[in-house]
Amino acid sequence: MGCVLVIDTSYGSTVGVTGHEPIVETDSRTHVERLQVNIARAVKDAGYTPQDIDTVIVGTGPAPFTGLRAGIVAAKALAFATGAELIGHDVLAPQAQWNLIRRSKSGTLGDPKTSHVLTLAVNDARRKQLYFALYASPLDGDATMTRTLIDMDIDYPASIADRVNAAVREYATTVEGEIVIDVVGHGATKYADALRGIEHLGDMTDESVLDQGRQGLDIFAADATIAHAHDPQAPVEPLYLRRPDAEVPAPLKHVLGHEGAGRKD
Repeated sequence: MGCVLVIDTSYGSTVGVTGHEPIVETDSRTHVERLQVNIARAVKDAGYTPQDIDTVIVGTGPAPFTGLRAGIVAAKALAFATGAELIGHDVLAPQAQWNLIRRSKSGTLGDPKTSHVLTLAVNDARRKQLYFALYASPLDGDATMTRTLIDMDIDYPASIADRVNAAVREYATTVEGEIVIDVVGHGATKYADALRGIEHLGDMTDESVLDQGRQGLDIFAADATIAHAHDPQAPVEPLYLRRPDAEVPAPLKHVLGHEGAGRKD
């Protein structure tokens, strides 16, 4: 089997080959500069050469644009140079998958017929906002897949709590039993006060799936592969979500009587 390389720069940077421990850089001031070095090191430490790379899986966010773009550009260049297949995947959906696995291993997942674990996956968007999406297991209780209750978006934590509560009230009409909502991802504890307004709140975990070493890397890669099989034409582009700060300026106002100035008939 060939080499499957994972690159993500949605929060610091994570670089690794599936089945091996990744290299994680949390310092946002240096992670971009060290990206190429870490890619080469990860491939070499796993016992491969660049020519062995079959697949490059890259995190597409959502995340602040500059750091995110660096990882995607590196992944595209590497895939082009080696002929590897390029797969992009968001970083929120695997959070839900990891959360279900985490609860299952700790024995707190519960009976899917009477206990419904929802995951509010988040990532710090800065400017006092969070990227987020809300996921639930399918009604058949299959813990290997998730479905979306709130599509990926960016908002202020207090507003997110209100939106989650509204979505969960509607969801509650379709199921029976207890509902628990876990908040998982970077920024969870930073905005804990506002997020405690979420009804049925369960665990609050300020970690990413890609903080979980080899296991997390493999979960991310597996989720990306499944998503790619469902939509192989999905573009590999950064999920920034925030509207651009720059705006097209309004046209200049005409000064009264100025329109005809200098005109020669």
